[in-house]
Amino acid sequence: MTASFDPAVEPPDTLTDPRELLLAYLDFYRAALLRKLDGMSEEDLRNSRLPSGWTPLALLKHLAFVERRWLRWGFTAEQVDSPWGDEDPDTGKWRVGAEESAQEIRTLFLDECARSREIVAGAGLMQPARGGGRFNPPDHRPALIWILFHLLQEYARHVGQLDVVRELADGVTGE
Repeated sequence: MTASFDPAVEPPDTLTDPRELLLAYLDFYRAALLRKLDGMSEEDLRNSRLPSGWTPLALLKHLAFVERRWLRWGFTAEQVDSPWGDEDPDTGKWRVGAEESAQEIRTLFLDECARSREIVAGAGLMQPARGGGRFNPPDHRPALIWILFHLLQEYARHVGQLDVVRELADGVTGE
């Protein structure tokens, strides 16, 4: 049975079950991402303060598609619509269309995270990804534990980047 933890708080240092610890940290970073975006103006969500040009809203969309690519298309080999839908086909940079609202992107992110949790709940950490989706040819199939650690490091990196962007946008720092 999986314990339940408040994703607004770092998992307790008494947590020693590897699966529970990994999943608790993923939820902690998913929640941290949303907390850092909360309260940003529509303008700040859609404008970049960095030379690379990514925006906070594009980062949220990117991480929704990261969940889709690694767990739905990758681990389960589900045939998904546009696994690279966060990228501009011409430049490869993250993009959010003017017609896409911040709420739509947030809902997309939450839906992908919920689907990821469902997938993980029904699988063992050592289970290899199915072939035929992202991992084609099927002889290269990482285990779920590798995929989850990859997601964890991606969240940690991007949430750290968002810390800086948020401070530049409106001076908010911290959790």
